Amino acid sequence: MTAVDPVSASSGGASIHSVDNTLGTPKQTMDADLFMKLLVTQLQNQDPSSPMDTNQMISQTTQLSMMQSLATLNSTNTDSFALSMRTNAATLIGQQVSYIDKNGVTATGKATSVSFSGSIPTVTVGGVDVSLDSISAINLAN
Repeated sequence: MTAVDPVSASSGGASIHSVDNTLGTPKQTMDADLFMKLLVTQLQNQDPSSPMDTNQMISQTTQLSMMQSLATLNSTNTDSFALSMRTNAATLIGQQVSYIDKNGVTATGKATSVSFSGSIPTVTVGGVDVSLDSISAINLAN
């Protein structure tokens, strides 16, 4: 008797084990393509005397739709947060700001420019590049 691994078993030449073609390694997340392959394989291999419950199939399709919507929402939130950080950093130009330097000492200076090259904007304060998340105060009195 030969044991069959259900994860890598294939039917009709269509493997249900998903592989990321760019790296040749198995995917760690379930995407829409993998879900559809699993659903088709499930339908092809169902017992004709006991077909798959249509309510279960609709439920699975709904779950896929919800997963895709959540992924889109997450991406939108990430983009919105990045835009908010850039906007906030740009408003600091010309302002007196305080920040914590590398030695843990609070320093103050005028913000003269902003760089968006990294994931967190960098503000130039008194000639020193300071990460936006290191700025601790905005001093409105110039």
